[in-house]
Amino acid sequence: MKKKAIIIGAGPAGLTAAYELLCRSDVIPVILEKSSYMGGISRTVNYKGNRIDLGGHRFFSKSDRVMNWWLQHLPLEGRAAGSQNITYQQQSREIAVAGAGPDPQNTDEVMLLRKRKSRIYYLRQFFEYPIQLTGNTLVQLGLVRTLRIGFSYLRSMLFPEKEIVNLEQFFINRFGRELYLTFFKDYTEKVWGVPCNKISAEWGEQRIKGLSITKAILHFLRPPAKKNSVVAQKETETSLIEQFLYPKFGPGQMWETVARKVIQMGGEIVTGFNVGAIHCENERIRAVSGTDDRGRMQRFEGDYFFSTMPIQELVRDLDATVPANVREVSDGLLYRDFITVGLLLKKLKIGQNAVQNNGSRQLIDDNWIYIQEPDVRAGRLQIFNNWSNYMVADPERVWLGVEYFCYETDDLWTKGDEEMAALAKEEMDHIGIIDRKDVLDSTVIRMPKTYPAYFGTYDRFEEVREYLDGFQNLFLVGRNGMHKYNNQDHSMLTAMVAVDAIVSGSTDKAPIWKVNTEMEYHEQK
Repeated sequence: MKKKAIIIGAGPAGLTAAYELLCRSDVIPVILEKSSYMGGISRTVNYKGNRIDLGGHRFFSKSDRVMNWWLQHLPLEGRAAGSQNITYQQQSREIAVAGAGPDPQNTDEVMLLRKRKSRIYYLRQFFEYPIQLTGNTLVQLGLVRTLRIGFSYLRSMLFPEKEIVNLEQFFINRFGRELYLTFFKDYTEKVWGVPCNKISAEWGEQRIKGLSITKAILHFLRPPAKKNSVVAQKETETSLIEQFLYPKFGPGQMWETVARKVIQMGGEIVTGFNVGAIHCENERIRAVSGTDDRGRMQRFEGDYFFSTMPIQELVRDLDATVPANVREVSDGLLYRDFITVGLLLKKLKIGQNAVQNNGSRQLIDDNWIYIQEPDVRAGRLQIFNNWSNYMVADPERVWLGVEYFCYETDDLWTKGDEEMAALAKEEMDHIGIIDRKDVLDSTVIRMPKTYPAYFGTYDRFEEVREYLDGFQNLFLVGRNGMHKYNNQDHSMLTAMVAVDAIVSGSTDKAPIWKVNTEMEYHEQK
């Protein structure tokens, strides 16, 4: 009788684990998914033919394993048959291509090659992201502020903090106090809802990594011929990557494709399943029970168990006698929640300098914009047209995602859809991005527990990790499954490494936790 793996969650980590098990072992995966959609926060929401990418998911990785995996499921658009050159900045490799890549005009299962552009909107002006101390930036900041930033940065270089404990110290050491106060403090606190000196420095180490002002300047000074000429760019800090891959219909298309293959290969996906209990015996997980979308109680027994559910919920659902300290730490873990307001517009108020034949200004080419303005609650703005033109039903319209960060206990979370949409319209009008009279339609999407927080009881997280790793056949993978702010590719890698352990017969969980701690995997969105 074949062994079974019960996988809680159909996000990137869960679906990657299922597919890898089917390809590399005789273990049959059964995915238990609470919702009706695939991809978790990497899903694509379709609203009247206009698609929303929750949070923005650029498909790039410094892991060849992940890059190859993606292109295996969704091939890169139209390239010549024969020798295919997939290139990183300063590194490239030849791969064999059986035929010409698909044309997005004629096929849906295709990966697009997109340009990356993100900027900061501050003082009602655009600044490059990451910040580059170019002539234009210096003019925008003004002489006095620029001098303060320069001297502050030099001071941090000459007299760095020896012991970095919190995120504020990390930012100041990396960028100087003045630049931290100008471009990092307000935005970061808007995202997380707490002061930077209350957030662990580990967040900066994981998300900002090797990026610094020095590297930004060197990147700017690099010869133009070296720019915008690559796909994967292994030697480039992720925040400086200038190209990325993107599914024609957004990230959810990748996971819908993988889910279909998992079922075709013999796996099972149960949607609408609410976990009620996780049954344990002798340091092993035996089964998961709960109710399906019809309210029927079901029990799934297995040999291996993968969890991508929030650790707080996992610990609460264990039918074991959980040590008091573990339960205390688990209950004290915090999560930041996320709201996207989709706005369909006739046009943006801001635009490129070029003017089109109809007299309107050309659409700016940013993928997303960081809203640094302190007088609005919106944190980021996505322009879905620029992720993929196939994300918009009518190419003559502008399709925006206005992003808010909050807790489920905040007033933002409890606002009705109409009130939330009205707030987004008002704020974008207030800071000069749109004219609210140009809004044609709107929708609101809420995602709970989107970002695991590096405060609360996080400083004692090792107590929870050690306890859960003690279950020999339980593998924690993915962002919430590990309470680790992983990107999509890191979540996939945790699942791949977990499958490696099953295939090799190893019970060592350490390699899974090392994903996104080695410099090879350092990235930031």
